[in-house]
Amino acid sequence: MTGQTFQARAAKWEEARAHMRALGPRWADDIAAGRRAVLETYTPLLAQTPAEGYTVVRDLAYGPHARHRLDVYRPDAVTDGPAPIVVFVHGGGFVRGDMNANAQIYGNVPRYFARHGCVAVNVEYRLAPEAPFPGGALDVGAAMQWVREHIGEYAGEGGADLSRVLLIGHSAGGSHVASYLCDPRVRPAQPEVAGTVLISARLRADVLSDNPNAPGVVAYYGNDPARHESDAPMAHADAMPVPVMVVVAEFENPHLDTYALEFCHRLAQRDGRAPRLRQVRDHNHTSVVAHIDSGDDSLGREILQFLHEINPSP
Repeated sequence: MTGQTFQARAAKWEEARAHMRALGPRWADDIAAGRRAVLETYTPLLAQTPAEGYTVVRDLAYGPHARHRLDVYRPDAVTDGPAPIVVFVHGGGFVRGDMNANAQIYGNVPRYFARHGCVAVNVEYRLAPEAPFPGGALDVGAAMQWVREHIGEYAGEGGADLSRVLLIGHSAGGSHVASYLCDPRVRPAQPEVAGTVLISARLRADVLSDNPNAPGVVAYYGNDPARHESDAPMAHADAMPVPVMVVVAEFENPHLDTYALEFCHRLAQRDGRAPRLRQVRDHNHTSVVAHIDSGDDSLGREILQFLHEINPSP
């Protein structure tokens, strides 16, 4: 990329971020409209990212359901030893969402990590009400089993390092990831990942009047408030077996940022030190993920740093 081209793209990155900053104070007024604005802003910007440095193998089955599918992104360059693995689970309020919401989003996330030397996996899962709790967490477990058994077939010449797996979940996907890791009814006997990143995750199953995704919470967790308390990830925070990075947006869906702080507080009380917490300024619940690989890569670089710190390469 020439200096002039870089400057032109950088101007567009800043323009997109300014748009998110202007949208931010109104985000919770109409989240559906805000989400459309995010997609309209970042889709063309992401489309300008060079389509090189990685190879994608799409629509691989990890289970019998039509949504038991995943895509694998691998770096084209041979890595110095087996590559770390990044697994991404998208959001959607439990009742909607797709790992490829469009041609750019959410493939931008595994694409970014493949372009930075990781073997990256984009995971689809079943939705509520067809698959109520703990269906999403069980699907994450099935996808992780597939990764353990098959990722080497798609990792390329350098191979993949199963001791360096980072599991990332966004929104409802973050709920499923947290339940998979923490809930004793779901979690594996031994941690199968080196660490996890929970981005704008729903860690409490609230049905408050200002929760725009309350119907999705009911569809997934049911109507019983007692089950909301016992089945949500917050109830099992103390069982988190691996290092955690918690990410929230400055303009977050109602209450998700406070739940993130509560989750961090519980881990801090348990461990005597706080987990890594990052608030991404200027961004909202959707753009916090949609902006990754747009050129504005401060969050992506911090996640990579977290990965390398929790389990350094040999």
